Amino acid sequence: LYFEVTLNNHFKISVAQISSAKGDVSANIKTHLDAVKKAADSGISYIVFPELSLTGYEPQLSPELAFSNNDPRITPLKEAAVYHKINIVAGAPLKIGNLLYIGEFIFMPDGHVETYSKMNLHPGEEIYFSAGKNYHSVSFGKLKIFNAICADTNNPKHIEACADMGASVYIAGVLISAEGYDVDTPKLERYAEKFDLLVAMANHNKPTGGWTPTGKSAIWDSSGLIAAADRTQNALVVAEYSSSGLNGAIIAI
Repeated sequence: LYFEVTLNNHFKISVAQISSAKGDVSANIKTHLDAVKKAADSGISYIVFPELSLTGYEPQLSPELAFSNNDPRITPLKEAAVYHKINIVAGAPLKIGNLLYIGEFIFMPDGHVETYSKMNLHPGEEIYFSAGKNYHSVSFGKLKIFNAICADTNNPKHIEACADMGASVYIAGVLISAEGYDVDTPKLERYAEKFDLLVAMANHNKPTGGWTPTGKSAIWDSSGLIAAADRTQNALVVAEYSSSGLNGAIIAI
């Protein structure tokens, strides 16, 4: 499946394992830009960051930090996507109408910006956020990448719907603690096998919002783990489609 649908023999997808400074959007954008440059220099076409990566996982701060669709703070990332010819998926609280969402910006190489809002909230998040209603995908020829955010991956119906819509890749920005890792990641591995997909997740590697994420961002395919970062490193976890198969790599940021 994988090698018939790629645009070329060296198509690379990555998840970025980073940390986010509490509420410091400008510092976090710089962290994102450093990772994007490293990804572009490595020939990566699609990079995904952890849940709420632009602000940190800070629900209480989200009302004041929330982004609009045309927010001027995102201009550097929009410009980086165009300059480096790369798709960037960055986590942010989104204000749409009167509602607040746990969302992602999807920055396209042509300057277009789209958003995805988390459809399945973790218990307690409903105090601050509404649940999104629409799935989101980006296509590269026949390769179709579906985006997800954290607790989306705990609801099998989310990935089932993505698979039914033709997903080749299911990729999530997350916040997973050490306690949750051994529960959540076997599910992701099973999804990859069951639906014959590439499944990937980008996790934080330092405390945020009172949680202690455990890093270990990873990518799986139907045969198992392709690549995983360690608990604390700043790194890109990469999957490369090539004529010899699907290969994984870790690139330090």
